[in-house]
Amino acid sequence: MEVKNNRIFIDTYGLQDELSPEVPIEEITLTCNPAYRYGVKGSAKDRETRLLADTLAELVSYAVGCMFGRYALDKPGLILANQGETIEDYLQQIPEPSFPADDDNVIPMLDGDWFTDDITERFREFLRIAFGEEHYEENLRFVEQALGKDIRKYFLKDFYNDHVRRYKKRPIYWLFSSPKGSFNALIYMHRYQPHTVGTVLEYLRDFKDEKLQARKNHLEAVSISSSASQGEKTKALKEIEKINKILAELDDYERDVLYPLATEQVEIDLDDGVKANYPKFGSALKKITGLSG
Repeated sequence: MEVKNNRIFIDTYGLQDELSPEVPIEEITLTCNPAYRYGVKGSAKDRETRLLADTLAELVSYAVGCMFGRYALDKPGLILANQGETIEDYLQQIPEPSFPADDDNVIPMLDGDWFTDDITERFREFLRIAFGEEHYEENLRFVEQALGKDIRKYFLKDFYNDHVRRYKKRPIYWLFSSPKGSFNALIYMHRYQPHTVGTVLEYLRDFKDEKLQARKNHLEAVSISSSASQGEKTKALKEIEKINKILAELDDYERDVLYPLATEQVEIDLDDGVKANYPKFGSALKKITGLSG
């Protein structure tokens, strides 16, 4: 199209000897054009691979937006994008959502399916609803192959870094994260309420005091069971040691960071911007260079 338009312009003004209608591929200003988006260094295949990975990362980002009610499969455009909006505001716009938004604005991001609203499980649900159960396994493989890793690993290792980069260090989703990342929970800042940190604390306590402790109790039973093999006992003892370290980390995070913050009932004002509000949460949130307090 650009070449055609250029040719019409050149012919109209008699500029055949001065201008060429051809447009270098890297100057075709479409974000779906990898040569424009990334430049022409490297092979065309490498650029296409990178474009596919970035496109699928954008799909994941959109899915997370649907999880929080920023977007919805049932209606175009932004749904919840004003400070303090709630799930009730969402349901007024989307009374019967095909993929409902999270009701408490806290989505755990952990190394397993510890919670039914874990971000990985919710993404799997998103794929099923958005693209159909029939092609779910194929679609999940396609996403994971494009991202270069399984979807849980992507969420744990790459998603938040990608989000921070996409929003130029002014993220709209904030990640509560313990020092070694054994506990992570994502919130949407536009739906933040002073009690939101308390909700994150409830998830932490449930994970630490109920779910991890139950797993540890089971492993302790295995380690002394007469019916367990020596290999099973050794494996159980190693996992118990790992859980003990996680419990110590999370006890410290609760006592020194999250509980005191929850009692403060921190207020934010989005008119002040992310730069002013993000540091209010200190070490409770994932550190972002140049932004964290």
